Amino acid sequence: MLETQADTSVVASLAQFRWNSRVIVIFPDKDNARSARQENQLMADRPGLEERDVVVLKVAGDTVRALFGTVRDLDANALARDLAAPPAGEFMAFLVGKDGTVKLTIGQPITAAELFTIIDAMPMRAAEAARP
Repeated sequence: MLETQADTSVVASLAQFRWNSRVIVIFPDKDNARSARQENQLMADRPGLEERDVVVLKVAGDTVRALFGTVRDLDANALARDLAAPPAGEFMAFLVGKDGTVKLTIGQPITAAELFTIIDAMPMRAAEAARP
């Protein structure tokens, strides 16, 4: 399931990243299989994540862990509420743009290349790439 969203509401719990970073938030599945696959796909291209100013977070229970990038004081429950996360044990990942809105919701892991294609098509990313 790949669902592009036109959600214009800002994800308040991710305010510290607004205008600085894109954020991928992963909610793991019960056996962690899809979550681990998604993490491995993304971490395989760390330079691509860095180039696109991407922070990768994993939310499990009451814990938020940075897989790539740095974070301060995030509330797992607020993130789950703001993103309308799935029930515990169900895989879901969200891409939040630099403007703080949800750009993509996925229910199955995607490759870093697929994700980067989506990000690179965004107007803000195109403007960044055009800068010398």
